[in-house]
This record gives sequence, structure tokens and C-alpha cells, in this order.
Amino acid sequence: MNLVTEKLREVLLSVLPITIIVLILHFTITPMERPLLLRFLIGAVLVIIGLSIFLAGVDIGITPIGNIMGSTLAKTNKFLIVIIAGLILGFFISIAEPDLHILGAQVSFVSSGVVSKWLIVMIVSIGIAFMLSLGLGRILYNFPLYKLLTFIYGIILILSIFTSPEFLAISFDASGATTGALTVPFMLALAMGVSHLKKDSKSSEKDSFGLVGIASSGAIIAVMIMSILSKTDRITATLEVDTEVSESIIAPFIEKIPQISFEIILALAPILIIFLIFQKISFKLSKKSVRKILFGVLFTFIGLVIFLVGVNAGFMDLGTVVGYKIASLDNKVYLVIVGFALGLVTILAEPAVYVLTHQIEDVTSGYVKRKVVLIFLSIGVGFAVALSMIRIMVPEIQLWHYLLPGYIISIIMSYYVPKLFVGMAFDSGGVASGPMTATFILAFAQGAADAIESADVLIDGFGMIAMVAMAPIIALQILGFVFKTKSKKGGVESDVA
Repeated sequence: MNLVTEKLREVLLSVLPITIIVLILHFTITPMERPLLLRFLIGAVLVIIGLSIFLAGVDIGITPIGNIMGSTLAKTNKFLIVIIAGLILGFFISIAEPDLHILGAQVSFVSSGVVSKWLIVMIVSIGIAFMLSLGLGRILYNFPLYKLLTFIYGIILILSIFTSPEFLAISFDASGATTGALTVPFMLALAMGVSHLKKDSKSSEKDSFGLVGIASSGAIIAVMIMSILSKTDRITATLEVDTEVSESIIAPFIEKIPQISFEIILALAPILIIFLIFQKISFKLSKKSVRKILFGVLFTFIGLVIFLVGVNAGFMDLGTVVGYKIASLDNKVYLVIVGFALGLVTILAEPAVYVLTHQIEDVTSGYVKRKVVLIFLSIGVGFAVALSMIRIMVPEIQLWHYLLPGYIISIIMSYYVPKLFVGMAFDSGGVASGPMTATFILAFAQGAADAIESADVLIDGFGMIAMVAMAPIIALQILGFVFKTKSKKGGVESDVA
């Protein structure tokens, strides 16, 4: 219980800012109906409780499974075994990720079934599986991350020329959706398990990061290839935002519990089954250790259900209404300012961001402080949401106007930044776009797009996650430059260089 109390204190500080901003908006420019505001406040309490339990569960259950599995794979030192294991793990973890199912359902809904949910889920999972195995192989054979990323994003750049604007947005959004609250802790632990067997501690430190970034690029490539091969014509979207609010307060929360519980069971099952098979064949952990891990998995399940019920039933409707109301104001500057503020604080409540920032601090033995990483991440995501609001307001600005220069800058920076920060940065891109972003911020963007006549809900709404996934890559590499400059001024070469 001490672990949960410790997490509760930190999570409280993460969720309070977004609650305060919503209350300020309510009492100033966008007064909201009482049931909607009460649901949001109940949702905030559930998010705090759920996130605390979930993070304690990850520490006790998910992280140890990933670490043990990673080190067991590395001990075999056989490329074929690592690749096959990567393909299996990547596919089953991705296909069960709740965020991916949410994205698939949204794409199917707004495209009137032209692109089915399961097509998106299957295609993305195949892409993730392929790239996860490639990422594990890279760690094992010490191939430089920045060179591999240059090659991967070179392919993405070529494919983007032949991809329609709608699928360009969906493909980049898919990369964020697959690296959700459950897959990220497992992938980070897997990378750490494989890299820690290296004799070179510096190399081990660097290779603890980068796997999430590589895996998430598989989703982008897979959706782009699907778009090109299927030769799907322009798909149109309609999404009427209902600003009429249900009077019911508790019912929406109760309604969400069965569906979300089923999705989380589906998501946890592959990890649990693979662990139990490995335990029988290879791990041979003590009964006490197995019991502790299973208890951790149960905590993860309970916490994630409470968290997602709070986000989906308490935050989503409010996000849409706030976006719609602010975009309807005469002064559109408010939309950009509020977008920046929401991006700034929403990232603090993302479960996977919490896990990544703690791992960064642990792996670097406190040299790279968690709070510093969070500040740079927050500012990056704040700018991403603000720029997305400008894109919604100005029809001439297209998504690729941001993404193309953004990713070119990211790749160029990776050649000059300390290599530890390259892995962290590309991991943070996938991590930043979690359930809070996929629900609250996306709903805010879609509400704004619906209120502005020149905006397209499909292109402008879906491109939001793509922007949130790109901004942290640049932000953390800027942080890398700061550390590099500091180490040079100090007259010593830092360990991160």
C-alpha cells in the first residue's frame, strides 16, 4: 500500500493542473452545464485513483515480466529466436492495445465503414510486430539507432508522397495509438532486459531507449502501404458534435465499465499467457515471485479500468463541448491559447509518460532528472496542440506542412544530439499520445473542427495525435543539446554524450 500512496501523491500533482484549467474556463469564457462539469470532476477523481493503482501494478507486475523476458531472449544470443519472439510479442501486444481499437473504431465510424476497424487493427499490428523484432535485433547487434531511424523515416518520407492526406493523418495517429498505457511499459522493460546483458554499460544505457520509437514507426509504414495498395479514393467524414448534454451523472460511468474491462482483459491476456508459458519452460521463478507478479498484473487491470472509465465518461464529452464553444467565440486567439494550455498539462497525466520519465531517471542514475524531461515534454506538446488549432482555423495549412519539416529536423538533430537522448526522444513521441490525448485532446480538436466551417473533422481531428507524437521528439533532442552544452562548459564530457 505504501507504493500506491507514493504514486497517489505524484499523480495528484499531475492531474490537478488540467482540473484547474477546466474550472477556470468554466467560470470565465466557457460556462458548462452542471451535469457535464460534475462528470468531469468525478472523472478526475477516478483518473487519480486509477492511475495510482495502475502505476503500482506496472512496477510490481508488467515491468518485471518485460525485464525477465528481455534478458532471457538476449541470453539465447540467437538472432532467429529474437526475431521470431519479437514478431509474436509485437503482434499480440499490439492487437490487444485498447487505444488502437479506439482509433480503428473512430476511423471506421467517420469513414462510414469504408475502412473497417479490424482492417486497421490487423494492418497496424503486423507493422508493429515487424518493427519490434527489428528493434530487438538492433539492440542485440549494437546497430546505431540514429542510422536505423534515418533509413526508416526515409522510407516513410517516400511513402508519404503516394499517400492521401486522410491516410497520412491516420497513419501517424496509428503510431501514437499503438504505443498505449499497457504496451509502452512492457516494451521499455523488454528493451531494458535485452540491453542490460551488454558488458558495455554506456551502450546498455543508450539501448534501453529507442525500441518504442522503432516499433511505433511500423504502424505508420503499415497504414501507408495499405493506403497505396488499396488505392482508396478520398474518404469523407461527417461527425456531428452534440453539445446537448445528458442530465445523467453516474450512468455514463457505469455503462463504460463492462466494455473497458473486456478491452483490458483482452490487452493483458497475451502478456500474461506468454509469461506463464515462459515460466513453465524457462524462467522457473519461485512461487512467491510469481504470486507477486500476478498480484501486480491484477493491480494493473483494476487501475487501468478505473483510469479509462474516468477519462472516457468524464473527460471526453467535456473536451468536445469546450472545443466547440471556444471555436465558436469571435476571438479565435482563445482557441490557440487554450489549446497550448491543455497540451501543456494533459501530458502530465499520461500513464506511459509517467513510466518513461521514471525509467529515464533510473537508467541515467538521476543524471537526467524526471522533472526536466516533463517540462520539455509539456512545452513540446503544448506547441503541438496550439499549432493544430492554427491548422484547424487556416484551411491552407495542411498536416504535411508540419510533419515533413518536423521529422526532417528530428532526423538531422539525431546526428548531433547525445545518442542517449535520441532513443529517449523517439520513444517519447509514441508515449505522449496516450489515452488522455486520444480522448480529451482529440475530442477538443474535433469539437473545434466542427464549429469552424472551413475545417474537416477527419483530416484536422485525426492529425492532432500525429502532431502530439512528433513534438516531443524535437523537444527532448533540444534537451539533449542543452545537456551537451552544459557538459562542454563544465570542461568534462558527460556520460550521455
